[in-house]
Amino acid sequence: MRIAELIAPHRFRLVEGAIAPPAAGEVQVRVDSVGICGSDLHSYSEGAVGDTPALYPMVLGHEPAGTVVAVGDGVTGWHVGDRAALEPALYCYHCEYCRAGRHNVCANIRFLSTPGNPGFFRELVNLPPTNLFALPPTVSLDLGTLVEPLAVAVHSVKLASVRPSDTVAVWGAGAIGLLTIASLKTAGVKRIWSIDPLAHRRELARHLGADAGIDPTQADPVKQLHSDTGGRGVDVAFDCAAKEDTVNHAIRSVCNASRVVLTGIHSGALVPFDTSNLRRKEVTLFNVRRSNDESPEALAMIAERPEMFAPVVTHRRSLENIAEAFEIAESYRDGVGKMMVVSKV
Repeated sequence: MRIAELIAPHRFRLVEGAIAPPAAGEVQVRVDSVGICGSDLHSYSEGAVGDTPALYPMVLGHEPAGTVVAVGDGVTGWHVGDRAALEPALYCYHCEYCRAGRHNVCANIRFLSTPGNPGFFRELVNLPPTNLFALPPTVSLDLGTLVEPLAVAVHSVKLASVRPSDTVAVWGAGAIGLLTIASLKTAGVKRIWSIDPLAHRRELARHLGADAGIDPTQADPVKQLHSDTGGRGVDVAFDCAAKEDTVNHAIRSVCNASRVVLTGIHSGALVPFDTSNLRRKEVTLFNVRRSNDESPEALAMIAERPEMFAPVVTHRRSLENIAEAFEIAESYRDGVGKMMVVSKV
């Protein structure tokens, strides 16, 4: 099978590799479509994700959907030709966190696309059937790749206990910011602002449910948010951008007894915080570690309103052209929203 390996920052190579037939209790899946995630871009651009360095060669990609091509002994409910969204995390199910229902912080987690755990920029993969979620006919394989990041967004909204009466600001209208807005809209949130410097992303944010967009290169978003809320500030702010001072803009934009959610991944391991505002307003700070069994809910959201999510997928490139796909995604070129790397264009 073909495998796209990242061998250095900004450098991919396409190699041939073998894969064993699915073992008992496994399903073999052809990887048809994989979305490029912001964490993939950290490894590609910076050679690390936060304080975790890339180890080359490595296989990225953890937003996959595909088609079953073989079924191992003992597997029931799955057949050749079935389409599925694929979960990239393998949990131990016996550590203290798994037993407490906090699988996303499993002490022994294997997350496919991290060093030593090849991801999905390859043609075939063997997975336990619990990592497959059947796609209904209304959901394309490309839309199926949104299940993983949408589940993260759903988890973040739940984690912060967002209420319909809340006012919410979302920094960053990349894919995770857009899907956070969709999750907030589905939850019936009162008013949502999207803050992003790119016009095409602010337009996508409006399509997904944002009530207003702010261009931070043209207006001070903190002042604008306070003005729009009568000087009060918003109830919740999501930092999905993790750029420069966005976390502190988020902290300064919220009201007293509010919540700030860190969803995006910063490039550096250490980030300065406006602790005075955090303390004075008694702001609760939430950190998001992927999702925690929200994939079925995310898939149901997409299946119910595929036309809502379809505009998020803007670009497709073949596995052979993965370098171009990453170049476009990294530079936000050509009106890119979510870039797909696919087995067939």
